[in-house]
Amino acid sequence: MARLRCDFSSDVLGVGTSMTVLLPQPEPGARGELATLYLLHGLSDDSTAWTRYTALERYADERRLAIVMPQVERSFYADEAWGRPYWTFVADELPRAARGLFRLSDDPAKTFVAGLSMGGYGAFKLALRHPDRFGAAASLSGVLDVATRARELHKPEDPRMWERIYGDPPTIAGTDDDLLHLLESVENPPPLFIACGTEDVLYESNVHFRDACAARGIPLRAEFSPGAHEWSFWDAKIRDVLAWLPSA
Repeated sequence: MARLRCDFSSDVLGVGTSMTVLLPQPEPGARGELATLYLLHGLSDDSTAWTRYTALERYADERRLAIVMPQVERSFYADEAWGRPYWTFVADELPRAARGLFRLSDDPAKTFVAGLSMGGYGAFKLALRHPDRFGAAASLSGVLDVATRARELHKPEDPRMWERIYGDPPTIAGTDDDLLHLLESVENPPPLFIACGTEDVLYESNVHFRDACAARGIPLRAEFSPGAHEWSFWDAKIRDVLAWLPSA
């Protein structure tokens, strides 16, 4: 497995940014483009977090799967009200850039998205807003009811985060940034997978999302087991995600 840190210029963001990429070593006689997982980081992380805190490189090598991990700061994968257009970056520019630089498939059946916490929210927003682009999507301990979370959480180290991202007052519920709203209108979503620890602060919102999918008749694999909002849980569950992906 090759691990690369790729620094590149983003026209959408107007700044230089980076992604960490895992690529299977070429095999003799191997042809074709690689199945790809876009793997998204959480609120306090960056593009290197998955490879620093888990055995992801070994897990991906077992499945010969390319993994692209972008960097989006504390943006909630949104076009920020006062900031940068990270949604446009991750939804449109990132896949074009990654496929231009590496031998990655553009076949939706071989293109997947997943993430943890804020990244779980971003993964499902991509899958529900662009269901034709992905063969599957997974969320680990995801912020799946971001409208409620924005009302409840005010971190002292970033007190105006929600206003910076979603406007003042933050406008989320009933918009395309609201996953529960997207569930009401999405047609033919890709297979969805959620996992969350029963001691996680986001457990109740993950149960709510599961129930909303059931009410809408949207197929969802949900796994709830002992665990908190921590890397030991995500290290175990990302291996389950990779095993679950339909064609990786």
